[in-house]
Amino acid sequence: MLFVDRDQAGRLLGARLTQVPVDDPVVLALPRGGVPVGYRVARALHAPLDIVVVRKLGVPRQPELAMGAIGEDGVRVMDDEVVSATGVRRAEVRAVEDRERAELERHVASYRATGPRIPLPGRTAVVVDDGMATGATARAACLVARAQGATRVMMAAPVASRQSVALLGRVADEVIALEEPEPFYAVGQWYLDFQQTSDEQVLRLLGAFRSPGGRDEPG
Repeated sequence: MLFVDRDQAGRLLGARLTQVPVDDPVVLALPRGGVPVGYRVARALHAPLDIVVVRKLGVPRQPELAMGAIGEDGVRVMDDEVVSATGVRRAEVRAVEDRERAELERHVASYRATGPRIPLPGRTAVVVDDGMATGATARAACLVARAQGATRVMMAAPVASRQSVALLGRVADEVIALEEPEPFYAVGQWYLDFQQTSDEQVLRLLGAFRSPGGRDEPG
């Protein structure tokens, strides 16, 4: 099925997750596109909403192709098959990683302005994105959640490739995708409206959820 937009996809994903037993959840959305989806999931689960910041490491001459990903707390995930198939040199990997690490730190500083990180020890981390193509960034996000002490890690997305679901099964206790279409070329092809989510939208959604009124609808 085609999703209208991330808001609708989040509502549908949230409805699905209410049918899964989840103990003391914290929803961790991947900025930027995963935040509108995660916002709806958190409301459905009556759970707190936080973010998990990761950056894709794109192949230098094919930036949309992920050769790995990095996350908070020094987490680094590499896809050795992609690196080998594309012939990326070690120096090129280092240059991409240095650039993306700087961007990651910048985003962490910006997004954390809405509030401190929610402690995960003893809780279930429900990691949410708007879709998974290769699963590289989602895998990094799950590893970050585990490193931060989550007792259980679930990965959830409205749409995902079967390859990514299999990959995530190695690092997450459970993987939930509403749709697993094949062939799968890009997440955006499964949305009618896939406009880029801005930093301002991310901050507004996080701020609305953490407002004194408690999980208010953003204006």
